[in-house]
Amino acid sequence: MTMYRRPILYFLIPILLLAAGCSTTRVIPEGESRLVQNEIQVLNDKNYQVSGLEPYIRQKPNTQFLFGLNPFLSIYNWSNGKNRGWDKFVKTMGQEPVIFDKTLTESSVENLQNHLVYQGYYNSQVKDSIVTAKKKTTVFYNITLGKQYSIDSTEYVIEDNSLAKNFYGDSLQNLIKRGDVLSENFLNEASERIAGKLRDQGYFGFSKNYLFFTADTIGRDGKANLKIEIKNYSRNESPKEARPHRIYHYGKVTMHPMRKPTNPLIYTFVGDSVVATPAMNLNTPTDSTIYNGINIKYRNSLILRKRAMTRMSYVRPGEVYNEQQVSDTYQRLSNLNLFSSVNIQMDPVDSNTVDCTMKLTASELQGYKLGLESSINSTGLFGISPSISYYHKNLFHGAELLSVNLMGDFQFGWNNNKRANEFGISTSLSTPNFLLLPDRIFKSTNIPRTEFAISYNFQERPEYRRNIISGSYSYVWNSRERFFFKVSPLQVNIVKLYNLKPDFYESLKDPFLKNSYKDHFDMGLGTSFYYTTDASPRPAHSYFYMRWQNDLSGNLLSLFNGVMKKNENGERLIWDSPYSQYYRTEISTVYTWKLGKKENHSIAARFLAGVGVGYGNSLSMPFEKLFWAGGAYSLRAWQARTVGPGYAQIDTTFTIPNQTGDMRLEANIEYRFPLFWNFEGAVFMDAGNVWNIKDHTEEGEERREGLFRFNNFYRHIAADWGFGIRLDLNFVLLRLDMGIKLYDPAENDWKGPASFLDKGNYGVQFGVGYPF
Repeated sequence: MTMYRRPILYFLIPILLLAAGCSTTRVIPEGESRLVQNEIQVLNDKNYQVSGLEPYIRQKPNTQFLFGLNPFLSIYNWSNGKNRGWDKFVKTMGQEPVIFDKTLTESSVENLQNHLVYQGYYNSQVKDSIVTAKKKTTVFYNITLGKQYSIDSTEYVIEDNSLAKNFYGDSLQNLIKRGDVLSENFLNEASERIAGKLRDQGYFGFSKNYLFFTADTIGRDGKANLKIEIKNYSRNESPKEARPHRIYHYGKVTMHPMRKPTNPLIYTFVGDSVVATPAMNLNTPTDSTIYNGINIKYRNSLILRKRAMTRMSYVRPGEVYNEQQVSDTYQRLSNLNLFSSVNIQMDPVDSNTVDCTMKLTASELQGYKLGLESSINSTGLFGISPSISYYHKNLFHGAELLSVNLMGDFQFGWNNNKRANEFGISTSLSTPNFLLLPDRIFKSTNIPRTEFAISYNFQERPEYRRNIISGSYSYVWNSRERFFFKVSPLQVNIVKLYNLKPDFYESLKDPFLKNSYKDHFDMGLGTSFYYTTDASPRPAHSYFYMRWQNDLSGNLLSLFNGVMKKNENGERLIWDSPYSQYYRTEISTVYTWKLGKKENHSIAARFLAGVGVGYGNSLSMPFEKLFWAGGAYSLRAWQARTVGPGYAQIDTTFTIPNQTGDMRLEANIEYRFPLFWNFEGAVFMDAGNVWNIKDHTEEGEERREGLFRFNNFYRHIAADWGFGIRLDLNFVLLRLDMGIKLYDPAENDWKGPASFLDKGNYGVQFGVGYPF
């Protein structure tokens, strides 16, 4: 009974404390109220999507979450009005209530009416109803939709015969057709599409303002006859200013790459390379050369190969102007990652010629990045993981990206001789094309890349030494700056163990774990998929991302089982080592809500799941592919690899804990808020564990603590809570978190709020960047 009373007591106390200050209106002055809800009701159409009207409401209530509650609104109401100490703290951590403003409601009614007309609902009625009780206000917007008209027939009148020929030849008249709903919104979108299509046909400067619409709805019972005129003068001009529409061709096409706005680089082609050097300014007299008609001014210095530059541009002198080509060229130059800014300027020089000037500001071609992760727990085990990486964006003068990374991982005890060391070096080279595959299989704006990577890793632990050599060949590309793909047709790992202590190996009672501690050869393929709603480095608004990774190994090698040697366990061998055969998948989803007027408060939540299974030539996955939990980016009350599997005790066979499993589940939530200067605060909760999915037992033994079972796995989920402080230096975010155990499945024990005072019940983590 005691075991169950303790968690109830520990959770009841903070709930009661929160309930004691749960008022969300205490700080609101008399005669005013807090806006708690806007409710939009469409009275005559239950299927109408009211979510599309919400942006037109001027005043929004405080954000709600956690079953419609906002605990940070309650925290703000704990303030005492003295604007010192405690008052400043709760106002910083909490969220200020939104004070209801009736004038904004009136503006919202007008906005809604105007938007409904824009959508084609004519003579709609919008009425507001305000209900206030106990300083809480709900505003109801009651809407009766007006009448809509559908297009019954269309008539086109085009003054320019040459333009009319191109218009009908491209079937542009089908962009507005019978049955479409008549609205200003629809006509605006259709005219934009028509204008864009005509600009792609060479009509530089053509805009939607050359299209005129006349609708006849009199006596037509919800129908409209639509007349579309394309005139030789715009809506802002008079008929006297009419002039024929002309097809433009590219004139001069010039590239002006610049290292700095005041110190440009001038390009020229010399042999097979493009040579670029600093010039005083763009007006400085320089030599020049022409390649593919592109005028590239130069002096002498930074080298870029001719092919690497010219394949980025679709704009060629003498060809018909095409706006889509210009846009695609802009995207390709930007995606090359050699330039911090790209500006393409189009200048008409006569009635049918337009010059193109590309101004490209170069970014730093070389640089380095530093990383550091460290942790310490109350048992005195300390870990530190430094890393440094170097990159070069133009190694062979063709936008090839070289990356070299050095890392270390060191763990040791303060008061004992526990030691574990790990060193690694990895390098990758990425080229801006698809080797062995044509680039045309991708969209014209995409820069597909081929990546070659190789790495070496050395691990030294009291029980063994391990060497891992890895290599891979990958294709990398993206779509619409939201979908990112990586496919590795070849991934190879060679793992060799040395100085494996016999007593350690024999003490391993789990046959699947034993299988992981031996030499092996790993060859297979991998995929990685990443989706995000905002790919910018520092999203300003709420965003979501998902990452899904897969590894499949050994299947190709298994085709040659018949000609391979076997060991005493029946495993097929390559170079006297068994090859690994397994499948592994891992998915992570993260949503970050931005809160507050300045959106400088946020709540981030993550869910992560992964599973892997060995089959065929392998009893289990190789050790380096097993899942683990804990550390600065996982369960922060535990050090890395000290949780699970399941409710298993720490395996004392290892001098330094090394708990792993075939499966991982984890969920995290974190509230981030500003403190002062560039410091941020955070409170968080983590929950999760690793498990085994196979019965890792030997005959006569009961070692099933780590086995995943659907009917009871939730009882073995480790949980912690904690708080942290972050220093945001714009170019890097430094993070210090303290995690405190709530529930430890190995002890089957719920911890109290003061559990961090007990040995082994907390962890301090240092990291770079947010944990997720």
